[in-house]
Amino acid sequence: MNKLQEKIALYKEKIKEIEPKFDETLLEKITKSLGPSIYKKDAETVSCSSPDELERVKKNFIIKKLGIDASDDELDKALKEVCEKMGSSNRNKYRAIFYYLLVKKFKKENLYS
Repeated sequence: MNKLQEKIALYKEKIKEIEPKFDETLLEKITKSLGPSIYKKDAETVSCSSPDELERVKKNFIIKKLGIDASDDELDKALKEVCEKMGSSNRNKYRAIFYYLLVKKFKKENLYS
């Protein structure tokens, strides 16, 4: 098993805790799209307690990558929902899973087909 496969296996195991029925192929594609960032401890996770981090996710992923054109309030609400879904006590909010939940929330799976 190479490093990418190991990460995908880890994310599949972790996502089952919050989303028992998930799209494995979509999770794999999102993970691959993140490139080498998944191998860096700090970049691999999303910090919901960091306003700067959430702003970057909003601008670089939701707006630029997913092409969502919505008010800041709507986008902030979506980020808050994903943070809550992943759990406030969860210190490892893996970026691949976080992005997966955002893709599903905004129904943008077609971007990864």
